[in-house]
Amino acid sequence: MGLMEYAKYELDRAGLFDEDSDYGGMLGTAVLELVQKFGEQGHSGLSAEMATRCAERLMRYKPLTPIERPVEADWNVCDLDESVFQHRRFSSLFSSDKGKTWYNIDLPRRVWWKPWTWGRSWFVRFPYMPK
Repeated sequence: MGLMEYAKYELDRAGLFDEDSDYGGMLGTAVLELVQKFGEQGHSGLSAEMATRCAERLMRYKPLTPIERPVEADWNVCDLDESVFQHRRFSSLFSSDKGKTWYNIDLPRRVWWKPWTWGRSWFVRFPYMPK
């Protein structure tokens, strides 16, 4: 069984082409199109692994290289009084002090005993590479 046949079988078995499935059956079709394009590229084992890892990071909006200390061009203003900034390369990275410190909202917050360190574990250091 080739890649396309395998993908179609698994997607069909999961019911992802059915009208009552997620997105009215369009999810199965969309994934099958991605698998078809990937199959057309003729990857070997190593290049297939590298390509899928790279594509997955990009499709999840995660950077391929570490984020250096952000400069003003790296962030978007998120609120009306311009006090919260969001990083352009990694949307889970925020600053509320005009870029002096940054925190990742996807990281779990740890509670420390000292009140002045409350939640500090979610702050990041640069260069920063999200997992």
